[in-house]
Order: sequence, then C-alpha cells, then structure tokens
Amino acid sequence: MINVPSINLNNETATHELAKKIAQKISFGMLIYLSGDLGSGKTSFARDFIFELGFKGTVKSPSYSLVEQYKLDIYTVNHFDLYRFKGPEEWHEAGFNEFIDGGSINLIEWPEKGHPYLPISDLIIHLNYVSSIKRNALITANTPKGAECIKDLI
Repeated sequence: MINVPSINLNNETATHELAKKIAQKISFGMLIYLSGDLGSGKTSFARDFIFELGFKGTVKSPSYSLVEQYKLDIYTVNHFDLYRFKGPEEWHEAGFNEFIDGGSINLIEWPEKGHPYLPISDLIIHLNYVSSIKRNALITANTPKGAECIKDLI
C-alpha cells in the first residue's frame, strides 16, 4: 500500500486538476473507490475524471440507477453509486462483479456499502469536506497499477 499525503483541494478547479492527473495515468481494468461524506465531492471528481478520459456527453450521478456506463473509443467507464444500498449483499445480488472485467475502468462511490463483496481496488480516493468550497483528498494505492497511477502525486 502506498499513501499520498493529504492533497488540499481549495476549489472546484483543484478537484478537476486532481481528476485530470489521475485520468492521464489510468490503465485498463482499474478499479477506483471514491469515499467520503455527502457533499465531499465524489460525484464531482467522477464527472471530471470521466470527461478527462474523453467522454463528450452528459455525466449523470448514478444515485438512483446505481450504475451509469460511458462508452469511450477503446473501453467503458462504469460509475457506481452504492449510497442507496440497504446491505452489502446487494452488490453481489445485482451481479455487478461482472462489470469489473479487467478491461473497463470502474469508479465506485460509497464502497463501504458493498464490503465485503467488492474486489480490492487499485486506488482509494477519500474526499473530506473542509468547508463549502474546500476539500482534501487522501489517496491510497493498493496495487502496482494504482501506485503507478499516483507516483507523480507523491
């Protein structure tokens, strides 16, 4: 495991820049957990990340649909939001593990609601609410692919 020291995100632009840096280093099949309280910026980060990967349409929050898929030229981005899960077995029952296929890029908001059924992530990005504008990010790499993705952030 490799941890990045806390990154201050003093405005939306800083969050966008973090999403851009990670998107530039992403590789096929990566799984990223986005955790943090309501309003901490998980969906904003995901939206910026998906746009940085080249998606040109509307990026919707998957709060009600649980998953949104974004087809790009060479891979798919699956964006999950587990906030409405009543129990972790819902991940397993929904068959969502089939989406994590080694070729897609997967973002999972509220991963703690799917534990212990979720696979190990390459990255965990924990966003903390500091004020109405400010956030900070704590990033952990759990795999060599994740470590490679964030090595320039350390």
